[in-house]
Amino acid sequence: MSLFALVDGNNFYASCERVFRPDLAGQPIVVLSNNDGCVVAASAEAKALGFKMFGPFFEIAGLCRRHGVRVFSSNYTLYGDMSRRMMAVLAQHAPGQEVYSIDECFLDLAGAPDADALAWRMREDVWRRIGIPVSVGIGASKTLAKLANHVAKRVEGWDDGVFDWRWLAPDEADALMSRLPVGKVWGVGPRLAAKLMENGIDNALGLKLADPGWLKRRFSVTLERTAAELNGISCLSLEETAQPRQQIIASRSFGEKTSDFPVLAAAISHHIARAGEKLREQRGAARLVGVSARTSPFGDDPYHGYTVVPLAQPSDDTIELTRAALSGLRDIYRRGLRYQKAGVVLMELSPRSRTQADLFSAAPDPRRERLMRAMDAINREYGHSCVKLASEALTPNWDMRQDQRSPCYSTRFDQLPLARADS
Repeated sequence: MSLFALVDGNNFYASCERVFRPDLAGQPIVVLSNNDGCVVAASAEAKALGFKMFGPFFEIAGLCRRHGVRVFSSNYTLYGDMSRRMMAVLAQHAPGQEVYSIDECFLDLAGAPDADALAWRMREDVWRRIGIPVSVGIGASKTLAKLANHVAKRVEGWDDGVFDWRWLAPDEADALMSRLPVGKVWGVGPRLAAKLMENGIDNALGLKLADPGWLKRRFSVTLERTAAELNGISCLSLEETAQPRQQIIASRSFGEKTSDFPVLAAAISHHIARAGEKLREQRGAARLVGVSARTSPFGDDPYHGYTVVPLAQPSDDTIELTRAALSGLRDIYRRGLRYQKAGVVLMELSPRSRTQADLFSAAPDPRRERLMRAMDAINREYGHSCVKLASEALTPNWDMRQDQRSPCYSTRFDQLPLARADS
């Protein structure tokens, strides 16, 4: 019989900030988006003050000062490393794991002699070894496990950090589902939720009891399967191996608008380098390189330049990808415009072992392949961009604004936390 757990880091970004700052315990925290624009995460204490996600920070800056809210710029290096550590601990507790997002994973608990005791042990182990509080939802399907995790965190009376649907009799489970809005069901977004409510389905129980044939005809086979999962029929298996990406996108807004070509070139070179690393991680090669640069859509001169540069043959070589990307940037650059954002996208990806060579182009130089492997190894060991192309270093002025970013405590030697003995 199938049994899944969905483990989720509570207020993950804010919790990561607290791991190395015990003085922040119990204090309200908000984390901002790129360029410190919007609130993307908040601690429970901040949410209790009424802070909402994705609102502009300038609108609540005064409120933060009045209530002593600690404000942090996004530190994705720290959050990514803490996620990796948390997932490694959780993987030790189950035979199968699917990492679903930076702060969530599904675990296969089928065959566990006492799944509930295991859930409490996982919470304790992650807290003791990583310092991140987690909640665990357990169910016979992935959708039920996801919904159980919501109950374990947010439904009064059951919000102790662990919830298992098997604790309830069928009528008790239905009564609880009737309290959960249909939009809280995994895979039911705001638009679909609105359409379901137009048809009288406004909670999870209504979706569970809906006619499967009608759901398939009126909506999709995916929603039909979601309803089946709410009935305890497992339709979604654990995906232990991440599927190769069909596209790789890297883009970022600038801290300040710029009209300088060297600034744009440095940004594009950096994005291509990061995209190239991800491409090599999945052992792929790209045939097309897309390049974009745009001004503010709200300014007097809105402009969005975009072009696609084909490669003679698929490649994962950062030097070749950068050459193509800078060629595309020169095509779309317009002198005098003040650009707000630039980015790249690698397309028509294929496994590197099955790329189609071009009859009239020179074969790839095997020394470049060794060079890319060496660059990746050094950057993994000593940090991203430790070794980079000269075009990335043309200017540092394109970096996004991160005025209140915490140190990269766990990934940079020069930012390791210091322990001092009392004198």
